[in-house]
Amino acid sequence: MKLRSIIFLLFLLLTFKELHCKKSDKKEKPDWAKKDIRDFTDADLERLYDQWEEDDEPLEPDELPEHLRPPPKIDMSNLDAKNPEDLLKLSKKGKTLMAFVSVSATYSLLYPIGGNRVIFMFKDGSQAWEAKDFLLEQKRLEVVTIENKEYYGKHSSKKSKETNGKEEL
Repeated sequence: MKLRSIIFLLFLLLTFKELHCKKSDKKEKPDWAKKDIRDFTDADLERLYDQWEEDDEPLEPDELPEHLRPPPKIDMSNLDAKNPEDLLKLSKKGKTLMAFVSVSATYSLLYPIGGNRVIFMFKDGSQAWEAKDFLLEQKRLEVVTIENKEYYGKHSSKKSKETNGKEEL
């Protein structure tokens, strides 16, 4: 009796496999899916990726790429209207920001972009202004550029040239 029930279960299992696990017909597939994978275009691969991702749960906000994260809430009541840098600092909170720094001598640093210019990258953009305040105090610093605004160092030769040029006008 046991042998018959085992054979019967095996038969049901094989029948179920044949009915539900058969290979889909070429007629049922869309045209792009009938191609050889080596012939897929970028659009085909994007469609395939979308199908793959369609049943996944959405990512948490902190796991999203930076450009898809919701922006942080800015409390305008605590801002000083006379200091636009505070608004910039708050708006860059949690965003990647690059600052360009020029020095009066050549150094070998991690991200040099010129003989005397380097890039600092901040994962939290609001930290760039704290770094700027520190860097401006350094003896060999010429200029720090953040968001296309130049800040001249205390001992900058460029600052004195610009000041002289303005006095002549």
